[in-house]
Amino acid sequence: MASVLVVEDDQFVRSALIRQLSEASHTVRSVGTALEALREVAQIGFDVVILDLGLPDLDGAEALKMLRGITDVPVIVATARDDEAEIVRLLNDGADDYLVKPFSVAHLSARMSAVLRRSRSATAGETPPSGVLRVGGLTVDPLRRQAALDGAGLDLTRREFDLLAFLAGRPGVVVPRKELLAEVWQQSYGDDQTIDVHLSWLRRKLGETAARPRYLHTLRGVGVKLEPPVQSGEYREYR
Repeated sequence: MASVLVVEDDQFVRSALIRQLSEASHTVRSVGTALEALREVAQIGFDVVILDLGLPDLDGAEALKMLRGITDVPVIVATARDDEAEIVRLLNDGADDYLVKPFSVAHLSARMSAVLRRSRSATAGETPPSGVLRVGGLTVDPLRRQAALDGAGLDLTRREFDLLAFLAGRPGVVVPRKELLAEVWQQSYGDDQTIDVHLSWLRRKLGETAARPRYLHTLRGVGVKLEPPVQSGEYREYR
């Protein structure tokens, strides 16, 4: 069974979820604000987070973005909002699934099981099973899920590591964004924001920026490539 964090400010809904998820043999903790949720997630390893959007201190959509900055724990958004455009935006911002209130705990449990299967499958090794990948001063070990730059370990989230490992396995190859969504995010659709946000986080940890790239290069309208930094006096032409 799963370790679940319920983020819900409505005491009635919160109590019902705690009771019913506990009866289904899940381990449940609960909080009523976004800041409490961020603190809990930073301190405790949960299997899944159930996130309400109507929180008193911070809108749940903003809380989702902040959660994605510190963890890759699967997040299921629980919302009374059924606007399709907003739901798509939440999925692109990092939600793994969503449920429109009211919903049954049986429905929630089924969604949790599906999300956890996808998460565990990705963690179990859908990255290339080869040995250590080396691109310039960058090393990536898909089996141990470790990466280092010039000998210094990189502290990457699960999704950041998956993105880096996928690109490192194809050095110098321009990978289309649709392929990245399909292979790294397991999504058949989405917009560029999802990729751009993770590339921005990854660039920061590699000590570079989009304006002054070293390893990660974005070819507008085409895709993304990872290759060693250009050496002094070397010239590369991008086509």
